[in-house]
Amino acid sequence: MHVTYLPMSWKSGDNYCYLLTDEESNQSWLIDPAYPSDILDFLTKKNKTEVASIVNTHHHYDHAGGNGQLLSTLYKSVPVIAGKDCPYVSYTPSDEEVILLGKNVEITALHTPCHTQDSICYYAKDKKTGEKCVFTGDTLFTAGCGRFFEGTAEQMKSSLEKLLSLPEETVTYPGHEYTASDAKFAKTVFGSNNQALNELEEFAKKHEFTTGCFTLKDEKAFNPFVRLTDPFVVRATGKKDPVEAMGKLRAMKDIF
Repeated sequence: MHVTYLPMSWKSGDNYCYLLTDEESNQSWLIDPAYPSDILDFLTKKNKTEVASIVNTHHHYDHAGGNGQLLSTLYKSVPVIAGKDCPYVSYTPSDEEVILLGKNVEITALHTPCHTQDSICYYAKDKKTGEKCVFTGDTLFTAGCGRFFEGTAEQMKSSLEKLLSLPEETVTYPGHEYTASDAKFAKTVFGSNNQALNELEEFAKKHEFTTGCFTLKDEKAFNPFVRLTDPFVVRATGKKDPVEAMGKLRAMKDIF
C-alpha cells in the first residue's frame, strides 16, 4: 500500500488530495480531487497507476468539486464512491462496508456525520504488509476536528470515537493542512503541560506538510477534541459533560 499526498489550493484552502495505491495490482483510489488544475500535471505526467475510483469524503466543493471535470476528461468510465450528496456519485457504501482495492488493500467505509451528514472516512489496511491508514476528510484533523456545519457536538463526539476505536498505529490523512493552527489552539487548552503537543507544535513549525506523519495514538495524546474528560479540557471549557465540552471547545475554536 502506498499513499501519495497532493497539495491543492495551497496557502488558500490548504487542501489535500490523495492517491491510495495497491502496489501489487497498481490500482488506485483518487481521494478528494477537488481542484484538478492543481494536480493535473501529476495525474498526466507522473502517475503510473490505474485510477479505479474517484472517492470523496464529503460533498463540499473543496473536496468533491473536481468530480465533473475529471469524469469528462481523464476518467470518463471511472465510478465515484462517495456520500449521497456528492456530485456525480455512482456508489455510496454503507457504514462499515468493506471494499477491496486491487489485491491487498481492504478499505472500510466509516460514516462520520457532523461536519456534513454525508461525511465518510475511509480506513485502509494492507492485507499483505499490515499497514493501516485512515482518510478523515474534515472530520478529524491533526490536533483538531471539523466545524459542525450539519451536525451536533454529540455527533462529532461519536464520529471521533468511531475513528479512535481503530488500531492505534493507524496513520491519519486529513483533508487539510491545519496542524499549525490547531496546535496553537490546543496550546490555549493545555498550556505547556502536554509534551506530545509541545513536540507537535515544534514539528509543525519546521514542516510545511504534516499529513501522514501522525497516528491515532498521537491524536489520543494531543488532540483536545478526543480528550474531553482531561482536567485541562474541563477547566478550559467549564464543562464536565463530554458532549457539552465538545460543543464548547468547537465554539472556542470557531472564534480563535
